[in-house]
Amino acid sequence: MNDERMRRWRLVLGGGDADGVGFGLQGDDAHMDAALAAVYDHGEGGGAGTGGGREGGLGASAPRVARWLGDIRTYFPATVVQVMQKDAIERLNLTRLLLEPEMLEAVEPDVHLVGTLLALNKVMPDQARESARAVVRTVVAELERRLAQRTRAAVAGALDRSARTHRPKRTADIDWDRTIRANLKHYLPDRNTVVPSRLVGYARRRRAVQREVVLCVDQSGSMAASVVYSGVFGAVLASMRSLRTSLVVFDTAVVDLTDQLHDPVELLFGAQLGGGTDINRAVAYCQGLITRPADSIFVLVSDLYEGGVRQEMLRRVAAMKEAGVQVIVLLALSDEGAPFYDHENAAALAAMGVPAFACTPDAFPGLMAAAIERRDIGRWAEHTFGA
Repeated sequence: MNDERMRRWRLVLGGGDADGVGFGLQGDDAHMDAALAAVYDHGEGGGAGTGGGREGGLGASAPRVARWLGDIRTYFPATVVQVMQKDAIERLNLTRLLLEPEMLEAVEPDVHLVGTLLALNKVMPDQARESARAVVRTVVAELERRLAQRTRAAVAGALDRSARTHRPKRTADIDWDRTIRANLKHYLPDRNTVVPSRLVGYARRRRAVQREVVLCVDQSGSMAASVVYSGVFGAVLASMRSLRTSLVVFDTAVVDLTDQLHDPVELLFGAQLGGGTDINRAVAYCQGLITRPADSIFVLVSDLYEGGVRQEMLRRVAAMKEAGVQVIVLLALSDEGAPFYDHENAAALAAMGVPAFACTPDAFPGLMAAAIERRDIGRWAEHTFGA
């Protein structure tokens, strides 16, 4: 037990003269240690470990990177591999190597890798482009498998519940809470019961469009994961006849990708990560897409760092809300939260009753359901995230 504990500490501390453990690694442990050192000892001088020297960095050698990618997939689970790949790209500046098809075929696909590929889209050589599309296609398919059915179920249920009727066709359609409250005057004390002379229930879903949804997504570099998730959710929502869904991405320019919602892979390659940010211009464009304000949901996904006219942006948001649009601001749509955002703009939006918070992809279906039912989104976020 003591040897196992020392082994684990040795792998955590990374060896060298300062680890204080004095425990040697052999075999697979030594290979795991070297794979970790390649990323996490970079620039720290390395050190001497057992089974060969411990050194940091992967250099600029494609074969060495390929071997390292193979090693980490051998010794670590997929979730850890994805984290190590992301860290290697950021710490060791391996983005250039991702332009090589053989590298793209070796990596473990994930949302962060897709974000990096989208940022490199315009400089990607033709021979790497199809490999990049294959990576993006794999990630999109996995996200759709994970999120699509739940999103459709949550939204469809919310649309059903949002349409009230006094002639529910099935027992399952009766809103018992509202029915009881509506019939309290018919309470019979001797029988300790309420006679429901008037039923309140949910109408079944209609075929006509019931809600307009506009997703407006900041495509600055820090929003990469949010762009990927927004594209997938936009495609899912667009597949529902009861919704009219639009997807707009922006930096200093505004691009309407609504006509590509049928193919989320092409949609994502239509985005261009990086550049400045003009939220005001994007909001102005989206205002023109809304034809039924009282039945519309406007979701702005942005860290709120405005490079355009701040006061005009706030005025436009206030006007949309005043017209009856359900306005929601997501500081991020990702699993990482929103560590960096403009607190002043977030506070200004909150003051006018527009909630601004980070949302995880798993919580997004519930958010859309709450918005369709016109519930208090601020309270929903507080209950869901404890914020």
